[in-house]
Amino acid sequence: MKFKRQRSQEVGVDLTPLIDVVFLLLIFFMVSTTFTRESHLQVELPEASAEPAAPSEVWQIDVVINAEGQYFLNDRPLVNNRRETLERGVSELAEGDNSLPFIITADARTPHEFVVRAMDVAGRLGFAKLSITTEREAESQ
Repeated sequence: MKFKRQRSQEVGVDLTPLIDVVFLLLIFFMVSTTFTRESHLQVELPEASAEPAAPSEVWQIDVVINAEGQYFLNDRPLVNNRRETLERGVSELAEGDNSLPFIITADARTPHEFVVRAMDVAGRLGFAKLSITTEREAESQ
């Protein structure tokens, strides 16, 4: 009797599910990644041999906060450090002109609450030119 030889089937791995998973992971990482575009410009400023121009007399609102949280508006101290007092003082000083520069200078040991309070008053009164004065960090060598 002659037996038919059984053909052995080739053993293989189906790669279709693996490719699907890889594409899904690729799409997930592409969607969840944030792309930041950083550009670094090197600008060489022109030199001038003339005397620097005198600073222009620009009217501005200077809010100085000492380490204890005491407010000073254009070098005049306020009676207390409440929000209403600061808001009233700034509105009287600005005379309704909220296009003036609003500069906050706070001591490094000032509690964060007082700086945020000054920023909140500036926002409530509609000041758009808000600046916070800082000191340049000393370069370590």
